[in-house]
Amino acid sequence: MATSTVKWIGGKTFVGIDSTSHSVVLSTPADGVGVKPSELLLIAVASCSAVDVVEILSKKRMPLSQLEISATAEQDENPPWTFRKIHLHFCVSGKNLTDKSVAQAIELAEEKYCSVAATIRATTNITTDFEIIPEN
Repeated sequence: MATSTVKWIGGKTFVGIDSTSHSVVLSTPADGVGVKPSELLLIAVASCSAVDVVEILSKKRMPLSQLEISATAEQDENPPWTFRKIHLHFCVSGKNLTDKSVAQAIELAEEKYCSVAATIRATTNITTDFEIIPEN
């Protein structure tokens, strides 16, 4: 079972602690000391996908030397500001990477393995693209 705790530390600032005792600071933009809670969802879907893409390509003997994912999103204009579209742009580097292998890894991550994507898919359209950056 997944667990987490959120502790209020004053103002509109909080610390989120996961089941392995790792933490993240959250706050409103006005307090400006932590991650905006709603954007933590973008970080979650990107990082969940990242773990899977790294693992899939490693198993294909195509280990990455670099991975960066940019997430952009569109939300409803009115409360509760539901995310309706999330786009993930993957920038990858590694030896022997092919468009086909990277595309397959991203597809598997998003459609089969990423629990965050699976959870929000009913209300949010998730799209992806990627670019392979040549190694120096």
